[in-house]
Amino acid sequence: MALADQQPLLDGRAVPATAGWDRYVRRVEVLKEQYRAIPPGRPVRLAKKTSNLFRSRNPAGPAGAGLDVGAFDGVLDVNVENRWADVGGMTTYEHLVDALLPFGLVPLVVPELKTITLGGAVTGLGIESSSFRNGMPHESVIEMDILTGSGEVLTASREGPHRDLFFGFPNSYGSLGYALRLRIELEEVHPYVHLRHLRFTRTSDLLATMAEVCESRRHEGERVDFVDGTVFSCEECYLTLGGWSDSAPRTSDYTHQDIYYRSIQSRREDWLTVRDYLWRWDTDWFWCSRAFYAQNQLVRRLAGPRFLRSDTYWKIMAFEERHRWKARIDARRGLPPRENVIQDVELPLARVEEFLDSFQREVPISPFWLCPLRQRSPEETWELYRLDPEQLYVNVGFWASVPLEAGMDPAHHNRWVEQEVDRLGGRKSLYSTVFYDRDRFWELYNGPFYRSLKSRYDPAGRLHDLYAKCVGAR
Repeated sequence: MALADQQPLLDGRAVPATAGWDRYVRRVEVLKEQYRAIPPGRPVRLAKKTSNLFRSRNPAGPAGAGLDVGAFDGVLDVNVENRWADVGGMTTYEHLVDALLPFGLVPLVVPELKTITLGGAVTGLGIESSSFRNGMPHESVIEMDILTGSGEVLTASREGPHRDLFFGFPNSYGSLGYALRLRIELEEVHPYVHLRHLRFTRTSDLLATMAEVCESRRHEGERVDFVDGTVFSCEECYLTLGGWSDSAPRTSDYTHQDIYYRSIQSRREDWLTVRDYLWRWDTDWFWCSRAFYAQNQLVRRLAGPRFLRSDTYWKIMAFEERHRWKARIDARRGLPPRENVIQDVELPLARVEEFLDSFQREVPISPFWLCPLRQRSPEETWELYRLDPEQLYVNVGFWASVPLEAGMDPAHHNRWVEQEVDRLGGRKSLYSTVFYDRDRFWELYNGPFYRSLKSRYDPAGRLHDLYAKCVGAR
């Protein structure tokens, strides 16, 4: 496309003069006007109706006073030949996948829940069963337009003038700015995914096999494109290996009556369409649907696929968090109070078995999830969530409530997890409860680099800083 066919946009750049880009430019200008209309000195936030955070939020100002970024939902452009797409930051992965599958393409990492947004997965991290080969979602970002705390819209990339923001944006949780557009790498898909569920009676054997598969990307002569694990108990755990396939003798459907995680225990192998594989965990929010009685067959028939979704369960959980109806009923029945333990942690492979041994003694949660992760490029450093690029890590995800004994700290189990992960040299995601004191928090999440970004891109402190959002919000 010739320069004459382009229009000036933001940050000194020119973009194609197409209808989609023209709409994007107008939306950026409207958003900047919204930002300028917020009185100086008043904190800024996003006006969002939903969230995938599981910690108390401390909104700035009254309801409805935040920035409305809902218009930044959709795919602007798809370059099939070079396998990249320009995508609005508020685009959910469900919308993104539906837009890309007709081209035979998907993002390199598709987080497991449909309503996670692309911008959210980049600023707040994400992971899935392709992460052992593709890392996290932010690692496949080519460039992004970010509305910073100073009210500017800047383009950040690996080599541009704002490369510090590019490498510091992941794990900043909106404390530096909001991604309005992201250009991301894509990969080709096949129509189906062939699954093999390998059973183990010891987690040590599962972890050893996981390491071998992640290194060779093969198992018993078959290519492996996806790896994750499910632990039901010390004596019953499964490693699930997935591979792209051009054909399938049959396909399973876990969007209504059947429950995916239960199939792991009963089926040696399985086949899913690519779309159903990507969302295999969403229908039952992994296994959390059981807390809402949604694994009852009558409830499933009445709800149907329309309501058997993670966002339905999140709304129910948010309602309970506000009104505490179930907690009050349980108290009247003489039941002990319960603590929500909703966490994802990353540990070096060599320390995972030690963590699992103590976790299964201290925290009565079953099942829980294992997902291997390796940084995609050993040459890059993601400053606010540094991982050793030579290490294979394992994400341990556990999401449930557990009973509290009399006199026990209401955050007893969450505090134990945080301390144990820290002791073992791991990292924990910041989407849920966090208890680190200020000094330890900034040791773990690179305080000096963060402060340099904050002073450059949000000098007036219009956005809550990362510690205030993640720890001070409790």
